[in-house]
Amino acid sequence: MKVVVVESPAKAKTINKYLGHDYEVIASFGHIRDLPAKDGSVDPENDFLMLWELEDRGAKRVSEIAKAVKGAEKLILATDPDREGEAISWHVIEALAARKALKGVPVERVTFNAITKDAVQTAMRQPREIDQALVDAYLARRALDYLVGFNLSPVLWRKLPGARSAGRVQSVALRLVCEREYEIETFRPREYWSIVATLATEAGGVFEARLVGADGKRIQRLDVGNGEDAAAFKRDLELATFQVASVEAKPAKRHPQPPFTTSTLQQEASRKLGMAPAQTMRVAQRLYEGVEIGGETVGIITYMRTDGVDMAPEAVQDARRVIGREFGDAYVPGAPRKYSTKAKNAQEAHEAVRPTEMSRLPKQVARYLDPEQARLYDLIWTRTVASQMESAELERTTVDVTASVGPRRIELRATGQVVKFDGFLALYQEGKDDEADEESRRLPPMKAGDPLRRERITATQHFTEPPPRYSEASLVKRMEELGIGRPSTYAAILQTLRDREYVKIEKKRLVPENKGRLVTGFLESFFKRYVEYDFTADLEGQLDRVSNAEIDWREVLREFWRDFSAAVGGTKELRVAEVLEALNELLGAHIFPERADGSNPRTCPNCGSGSLSLKLGKFGAFVGCSNYPECKYTRQLSATGVEGEGDGSSSEGGQPGVRVLGTDPATGLPVTLRDGRFGPFVQLGEASAEKGAEKPKRSSLPKGLAPSAVDLERALRLLALPREVARHPETGEPILANLGRFGPYVQHGKTYANLGKDDDVLEIGGNRAIDLIVAKEQGGGRGRPASDPGRALGKDPASGRELTVKAGRYGPYVTDGEVNATLPKAISAEALTLDEGIGLVNAKRASGGGKASARGRKGAAARGKAPARKAASEGEEAAPKKRAAAKSATKAGAKAKPAAKKTAARG
Repeated sequence: MKVVVVESPAKAKTINKYLGHDYEVIASFGHIRDLPAKDGSVDPENDFLMLWELEDRGAKRVSEIAKAVKGAEKLILATDPDREGEAISWHVIEALAARKALKGVPVERVTFNAITKDAVQTAMRQPREIDQALVDAYLARRALDYLVGFNLSPVLWRKLPGARSAGRVQSVALRLVCEREYEIETFRPREYWSIVATLATEAGGVFEARLVGADGKRIQRLDVGNGEDAAAFKRDLELATFQVASVEAKPAKRHPQPPFTTSTLQQEASRKLGMAPAQTMRVAQRLYEGVEIGGETVGIITYMRTDGVDMAPEAVQDARRVIGREFGDAYVPGAPRKYSTKAKNAQEAHEAVRPTEMSRLPKQVARYLDPEQARLYDLIWTRTVASQMESAELERTTVDVTASVGPRRIELRATGQVVKFDGFLALYQEGKDDEADEESRRLPPMKAGDPLRRERITATQHFTEPPPRYSEASLVKRMEELGIGRPSTYAAILQTLRDREYVKIEKKRLVPENKGRLVTGFLESFFKRYVEYDFTADLEGQLDRVSNAEIDWREVLREFWRDFSAAVGGTKELRVAEVLEALNELLGAHIFPERADGSNPRTCPNCGSGSLSLKLGKFGAFVGCSNYPECKYTRQLSATGVEGEGDGSSSEGGQPGVRVLGTDPATGLPVTLRDGRFGPFVQLGEASAEKGAEKPKRSSLPKGLAPSAVDLERALRLLALPREVARHPETGEPILANLGRFGPYVQHGKTYANLGKDDDVLEIGGNRAIDLIVAKEQGGGRGRPASDPGRALGKDPASGRELTVKAGRYGPYVTDGEVNATLPKAISAEALTLDEGIGLVNAKRASGGGKASARGRKGAAARGKAPARKAASEGEEAAPKKRAAAKSATKAGAKAKPAAKKTAARG
């Protein structure tokens, strides 16, 4: 028996069918090991020794693989054909070697770009060894991201309350978004006028010509800058006689775009399908791993993480056959097209993203796919086939017109374009982000010397516009142009920025939140080198050289760490006042925009004598008066709106952490979004100081609902909870949907049932609610269900106590029976690992909190336990750290010991 390891179970099932009974295909479910989120996982003092740990899931997978390998003929590692796939295979070998499970078992590495029977069987005949250079590049990236996250994020926590994390590439992408917003805010529109003459030929053909020159001088778009000049041109043209000076028609060709890379696929799916990059990759993954067509599971696209634009010769020939059959021989070029990428540092080891079979037309497979899959497959198919089609043939015509008024000569020009042969345009045309295609216009027949009749002259006022905000597509394109990040990271970076609430999406454009602008301002002020585009791109280039076996990965880390650690150390004595002063200066245009009356934008509007400046409070940054406490004026950062929305809303009474959403039409009371001790919530009306007054109605936000996504309508629906969604089929009593301390639920009498992660408390329907209630009643009787026993994490090897994660009154918490530790917002109860739980409990015990007795605290101190310190590497959450716990652990000089077995990275 030969054992094959792949990444996903869906892929494993399909490949097992292709290989037959002599093979056992096992899924690793992605990475089996990771760097524990603790200090010391990467040790610069020990030549960047990396300590890896097996998570519970990973340990299970390794045990499964080790059991299968025992007595096997061969172990074949068939993980994905990229750096991450190579690293997963390396981790599997390392973990098995640590268990001494590979004695006498040969190991081979194979890769395939598509999950088809031919591709898989061909790969099995071409085994190789692990590519250590690719593994080294992976190790270098992981170490860099860890070192940046675990050293830079704590600086943010201490010096800029409210900031959550910084990442090596994440922060540079955020800077791009913030810089674009600064350009928009500081943009000063410039007036200009366009002069257009509508003219007619003797035969009656009508066309438009634009002013391009006068009196021998060329006139550019912005040269006519005021109404007086425009009126003078219009007056002269209305008195002029017109004649064709020249007609020039030139043939032109438009060539098709290359097939998709990861980046261009994300961009075009965003433009044409409205898919976010993360969504695009998720759907593409399903198309790659396999869908069931005609009773057979098959991958219908090639691997979707690539920056190559080439295609296999057989795929090119397949495309040419389809073009001839579907469009005719005229659409098949004489020779196959070859493409090369223009992206910086591109690694073209893989094919472009393409269908595995060009003859599998979108209309033929649509019935086997869900709507998202069908739309994305259609986009990939059309782009790929179009890339091998004949060029479009055009004719571009330029007509110069002379307008004579007395001795004066004014020049106008008309342009037109005619498609003579549509070529690839018959199938596909690439979308654009920020400019529209000029309409192709056909000009009427005319020749030099022909007189023209004036129909009308128009002079139109215009103003220059600021650059547009980035869309997700255009940001990915810009990052690729700068050489920042790699194809596999773009979607994760964008998702991280949204999850951190550093950016939000409005009208399909990325808008930086105040939190994001503060982080960017801080990094530009004190870590400028590490958010510079050239520095980040050069570092990516060094990592690519590592993957090509040109330089040693540890040398890259040594050079980076030498300067970076010094920069971090330089902030230890940095005072918060210095941070605020730097941010006041850097973000002045945003925080203190010019006033309409021309007065000093930093003068306090309340007292008239104080100066406004940036301040930090428990809810984050806000603007306050220097005359505090005599003057208590405050507002949020954006003077024209809350969180930069520019909608004219403002903080309630100038109070930070409060956003006015509007007015409830039923009561006339204000509806506000507020930051509370246990998270954001919406509130109707204001609390009264009178004794015995009724408290205003409030509702917390459901998990997963970002505060930036809450508008007045959604807030009113939350405040209207509980709502009746159905009647019980037996009792006829109402079933209610509501939010509680344990999250959203449905209720019938004394029976409560929690909603699933895909259920929305505002949208759940009657059938679903009835199913949940009936299932709960059948499983636990009609009384109120017993308290949640929680999810067992495992045993703490140091104390021998069992750890459990439970739902608590104030959110999920982890307990060892003696100490309860609330989970930070960054960690979900479902994702909490044993090692993280141990760290949280020990941190709570070290701070003297929870339920620990004196004896328990003494025992914890004796064992030398300290709180785990969790920070964000790129694409990972930076868990908030309680200061008291950190301070206590620092004084004790304790180090958190990982509970799981660790091994040192070799190579």
